[in-house]
Amino acid sequence: MSRLADKFAQLADQGRKALIPFITAGDPNPDFTVPMLHAMVKAGADIIELGVPFSDPMADGPVIQRASERALAHKMSLRKTLAMAMAFRRTDTTTPLVLMGYLNPIEAMGYADFANAAQRAEIDGVLSVDLPPEESEDCARLLKERGIDPIFLLAPNSGAERIRKMDAIGSGYLYYVSLKGVTGAGHLDTADVAAKLKTIKANTRLPIGIGFGVKDAGTAKTLSALGDGVVIGSALISKIEANLDDLPRAKTEIIELLTAMRSAMDNGERL
Repeated sequence: MSRLADKFAQLADQGRKALIPFITAGDPNPDFTVPMLHAMVKAGADIIELGVPFSDPMADGPVIQRASERALAHKMSLRKTLAMAMAFRRTDTTTPLVLMGYLNPIEAMGYADFANAAQRAEIDGVLSVDLPPEESEDCARLLKERGIDPIFLLAPNSGAERIRKMDAIGSGYLYYVSLKGVTGAGHLDTADVAAKLKTIKANTRLPIGIGFGVKDAGTAKTLSALGDGVVIGSALISKIEANLDDLPRAKTEIIELLTAMRSAMDNGERL
């Protein structure tokens, strides 16, 4: 079993759900990222999504777009992101680490070279936002051969056939985009999410992580009852952006938010 499969199985045995924070590698500077990854684990993160900075992040809202811009100003790249993952692994060999980003940097490196580099960095999963399952067979095969889970984005309008396609090709978990639009946008309709998840669960064996719109502990608690995990990104990066001149404060605020989410998810508190 992969680290992701082990983690979801462990949480299921405990009656708990996965807390999955996302930050962009190199934002606001490269020295911030690895210590922040470790701090998020201590705050209760079960799985971490590490964003690969990209110049045209079309699925991301303004908050994460600006995070990529700040990281790229420091010459961040896919290779440097993998180097950060390797640095994280020197002292954390258990927390699943998922790369999240866009296909262009992977294609530029080459699927095989990327899969080998991700394996060396002990990456557990790869989610390429703009790689649909219908076009992913070659990349997914190379990843799976190296013990890396290919993860797919599941949209609110995805039908049963497409869900089954993702289930067949993917592994680790499915990332359900809980609202239409870009990251950090819109109002989350939890009743609509609950209805959609009935269809999803009927067509996949994989755990379901719910993201796009998770802003606070109350939302995290509500959504954790519907799926197998919640993903939080823009709300964390907003803490960085609001404290660019005081990064220790940014770190503290991220830890406080994740701690509140973890407590709400585990104890039934609505904060």
